[in-house]
Amino acid sequence: MTTSKRDYYDVLSISRDASEEDIKKAFRKLALEFHPDRNRSEGAEGRFKEVNEAYQVLSDAKKRADYDRFGHAAVGSNGGRGFDGFDNFSGFGDIFDAFFGSGFGSQTRTSANAPRRGNDLQTRLTITFEEAVFGVERDINIQRIDVCERCQGARSEPESQKTKCNNCNGSGQVRRSHQGIFGQFVQVNTCSVCGGEGSTISDPCTQCRGAGRERRKRKLAVTIPAGIDDGTQIRLNREGEAGLNGGSPGDLYVMLDIHDHDVFQRVGNDIHLSMPVSVSQATLGANLEVATLEGDESITIPEGTQPGDQIMLKNRGVPHLRSNRRGDQIVTVRVEIPKSLTEDQRQLFAALSESMGDAGVSGKGLFDKVKDALTGD
Repeated sequence: MTTSKRDYYDVLSISRDASEEDIKKAFRKLALEFHPDRNRSEGAEGRFKEVNEAYQVLSDAKKRADYDRFGHAAVGSNGGRGFDGFDNFSGFGDIFDAFFGSGFGSQTRTSANAPRRGNDLQTRLTITFEEAVFGVERDINIQRIDVCERCQGARSEPESQKTKCNNCNGSGQVRRSHQGIFGQFVQVNTCSVCGGEGSTISDPCTQCRGAGRERRKRKLAVTIPAGIDDGTQIRLNREGEAGLNGGSPGDLYVMLDIHDHDVFQRVGNDIHLSMPVSVSQATLGANLEVATLEGDESITIPEGTQPGDQIMLKNRGVPHLRSNRRGDQIVTVRVEIPKSLTEDQRQLFAALSESMGDAGVSGKGLFDKVKDALTGD
């Protein structure tokens, strides 16, 4: 079924300020009404899936907050899957069983030995400022549950044979009927003898002790693209934990932490740098060397530069992740006032002050007067 476009609060017939308990009660009522094992009318299964989808979003605090802000765009068309790609329930049978117990109705549940996807993993990686700007390939070491190398997930010793379970006759499930408040039900439970496998292992694998999986250390290469930002996650497909019963592996999410730089500061895709200059350099102008991530570069300080003025170096910033463009480097001028002077310097400044007058506001501008005094004009 395609994700319903109806408002999820309307689907469950609750208000937007409904509590968690209100959501659960509404779901219980509607799930009982529309469950396909009880309601055979046309459209009942579709309504049940719609109720299921609404509950999975509104019962999760984060998903509910995103839905309240962005509506259906926050959940896309997959409603029943988590926003980060994690499965919450495999189908309407699972979420119904979470409230009412396993085996509701006569529908046979998914066998316990069916393939199951492995868990997703997350790890953190710290990189330098420069590595984030230009990109890098780094190795990481993780511990994860992998398929056993000896038995390849079969759980038994190589060449050994499995025996059909006598308790469930190889089905992996035991069915029992009983009378309930809604009538007669058939309860389907996982076989307690074989654990749902349908067979028993007489000769368990000596390496994994019959688990089919084992925890091992792995070294993985992570390619970090140029322009990555702090807190970004990189997903490595199928590098999570091994699945059960031949299920696909989960994914590995690498969370990036980026060190601050001693000199540069990143703002979006631009790099900012504060550059000190002397009073005379700001007044008369100068050609100076400024640091960039690719080495020193010559820039011109125009005469009459004011404190806080900025000089832009095009294409010396951070690359954009999804284009060929690159940010700029912004150099902010910081005029340094000397804290101590020699006697000769003091006399020069005194003469300069006298020539400009105490107020320093009439006639030529301040920096013009400084320039004239220093050049003798």
